Amino acid sequence: MPETRDTVILGSGCAGLTAAIYTARANLKPLVLEGHEPGGQLSITTLVENFPGWPEGVQGPELIENMKKQAARFGAEFQMAHLISADLSAHPIRLNTSKGEILTRTLIIASGASARWLGLPSEQALIGHGVSSCATCDGFFFMGQEIAVIGGGDTAMEEALFLTRFASKVSLIHRRESFRASKVMLERVIAHPKIELITNTVVEEILGVEEKSVRGAILRNVVTNDRTELPITGFFLGIGHEPNAKMFHGQIDLDDDGYIKTHGNVLTRVPGVFACGDVQDRRYRQAITAAGSGCMAALEAEKFLEDHGH
Repeated sequence: MPETRDTVILGSGCAGLTAAIYTARANLKPLVLEGHEPGGQLSITTLVENFPGWPEGVQGPELIENMKKQAARFGAEFQMAHLISADLSAHPIRLNTSKGEILTRTLIIASGASARWLGLPSEQALIGHGVSSCATCDGFFFMGQEIAVIGGGDTAMEEALFLTRFASKVSLIHRRESFRASKVMLERVIAHPKIELITNTVVEEILGVEEKSVRGAILRNVVTNDRTELPITGFFLGIGHEPNAKMFHGQIDLDDDGYIKTHGNVLTRVPGVFACGDVQDRRYRQAITAAGSGCMAALEAEKFLEDHGH
């Protein structure tokens, strides 16, 4: 039988690493499973200017690496492994990972959410160089510029409206004639003088790979098949995120979009199992809010262990 850990943390983004710092300082010797995307979404982010304590900003990967070093200094252990399945009804909790079975008294789920991408090679090459999935993170960098948002739901509408604070023009591109967005959101977008709707259109390529900076997009009208070039310097994805919680379906409560439902901020309905960061936060999705919830999860795990005599 493997050793029973006091706590295991799934995920190594801001939420998971903050939880690791706090649980390590509490001498819980946490094991952090780094997952499929070590470092989370910050690992593919360039300049972060809104994380407190960095007046000149900090590169996303640097911020993650510093947090990891801080957790390791207090005794956190890291493993390049991902979760295959879990039995949350067992005591201790049983985790089947890519590196074997792990038993743990508490589990902190900080597995994050993955942005939905179009899957274009040019799009992937330009992430962090004008292509973004977070308007509130990166909108400031496009002051006075012409940019585009792709999507047809409320997420895309919210992104487009937010970006009008900075951009001189926002082109909202949607593959269909009609939108899935709520009526009130669509009316706001239609009425905004800075937003132009481009319907029945798909994006075939983002231009600027060689320059490492977005300079345009190739659009194709799905009705006429005509191709046009749209001059832009920023391209934002507004097609949502996919929470990394499918492996817990049927064991803890998920909402209709797959986010983990929590009460008291980070508590799940399973005693000893806590969720923090983007896997349970569908609203804010910021590095600082993820870090804050990671702290809460760690403190709750510590209290749970104390209450149960560990």
